[in-house]
Amino acid sequence: MDLQFWKDKNVLITGYEGFLGSHLTKTLLKTKAKIVGLDIKTFRRETILTKIDYQKFIVYKGSVTNFKLLKEILEKHSINIIFHLAAEAIVESGYRNPKKAFETNIKGTWQVLEVARKKGKLEAIIIASSDKAYGEHKKLPYKEVMPLIANHPYDVSKSCADLIASTYHHTYHLPVVIIRCGNIYGPGDFNFSRIIPDTIRAGLLDKTLLIRSNGKFIRDYIFIDDVVEGYILLAEKIKKLSLYGEAFNFSDEKPVSVLNLVKKIYSLLGKKPKYKILNQAKYEISRQYLDSSKAKKILGWKPKYSLEEGLDITIQWYKSYFENERYK
Repeated sequence: MDLQFWKDKNVLITGYEGFLGSHLTKTLLKTKAKIVGLDIKTFRRETILTKIDYQKFIVYKGSVTNFKLLKEILEKHSINIIFHLAAEAIVESGYRNPKKAFETNIKGTWQVLEVARKKGKLEAIIIASSDKAYGEHKKLPYKEVMPLIANHPYDVSKSCADLIASTYHHTYHLPVVIIRCGNIYGPGDFNFSRIIPDTIRAGLLDKTLLIRSNGKFIRDYIFIDDVVEGYILLAEKIKKLSLYGEAFNFSDEKPVSVLNLVKKIYSLLGKKPKYKILNQAKYEISRQYLDSSKAKKILGWKPKYSLEEGLDITIQWYKSYFENERYK
């Protein structure tokens, strides 16, 4: 991280209370940037952000669909850089409530970009996307040049947000860059519908893990610190390397099946696997993983943590989390 770059920067992080947002916020608090956080839920009990952290940045409670609030934030704080992370982040939730997924992921994105367009003079707008934006392709891994051909609610919401972001660059010359990641994991993920925290919780609490899919789905998994580094690198290099309008994949490029991942976690826990396959996953793509060669070549980025290393750090964090009487 280039500390000099961040000195006196005014940074807005939407969705700062989420898994990725909280880690990015915590990292940028180590700089001399002025951080403004926007989230629909604020000061959550379950977060890696501490009371001391909260004293170091400005918090707004509200939705990214609130144009008036976004305008107020950008103007009042002379925002230079936006990390737009606020989103409906769970595939199953998008299936159950497509209206919410479309409003948050699509409308929220164009509201942020429209406010940015009217304000002008921003240095970078980093849009958090997902591998789901690509939809289902027969040829893998996904590369940034592939078309976005999603079919189902959550996936379509990400494809649309990406296309809207691209439109605001090509038509209005906004300094937009899009990031697509595989499955992010690490300490502080409190959404236990995700396979890694759910498996760790089941193992530590000696409960039977319920696997929604058939266990054969193939995914890539990337440690949170590697993702945060990628976001920060892009913000620092977007102007220098003229990366406006580009999309970048971040992945460890080592896809694994759900069942093999589960077995690996139990092995690291030193426990015998205890799970039940439900085979109830609906409208999910069976094989998804990314090519990160563009990020490696242009940004000089590469993951520092292997899956085993990242999982070990994550497991140790959850051990401490569940040993705390407050969470028993």
